[in-house]
Amino acid sequence: MQRTLAIIKPDAVQRQLVGVIISEIEMNKFAISAIRTLQLTSARAADFYQEHRGKPFYDSLVAATASGQLYALVLEKENAVDAWRQLMGPTDPAKAGPLTLRRRFAIDIQRNSVHGADSPAKAAQEIDFFFGEGA
Repeated sequence: MQRTLAIIKPDAVQRQLVGVIISEIEMNKFAISAIRTLQLTSARAADFYQEHRGKPFYDSLVAATASGQLYALVLEKENAVDAWRQLMGPTDPAKAGPLTLRRRFAIDIQRNSVHGADSPAKAAQEIDFFFGEGA
């Protein structure tokens, strides 16, 4: 069993899509082993996306992430990282397949409704960020 982090971003929470996204997660046979709702401060969102510092989209990404409540979930499944990334679809919803969450629910490339780790190592780091001792 592998674990990954999933985030239902503020844009999806504001549009009341939490239930439908969680239903999709469960229909795709992920186990949800932890879930919490919170709102990140701008500083905490900046820490979360630190690898993107200096990129043109960084400030707007941080602002969008800190704009409201989000849901952080720990998902478990064989090959959870890859399976969650397939269900989400590419970051750009215009390039996502028709059944992916981002194609169905994203507003644009930054307000794309969900986030997922891109590797098992990153998943462990992100799970610790939201559920570890310092969370």
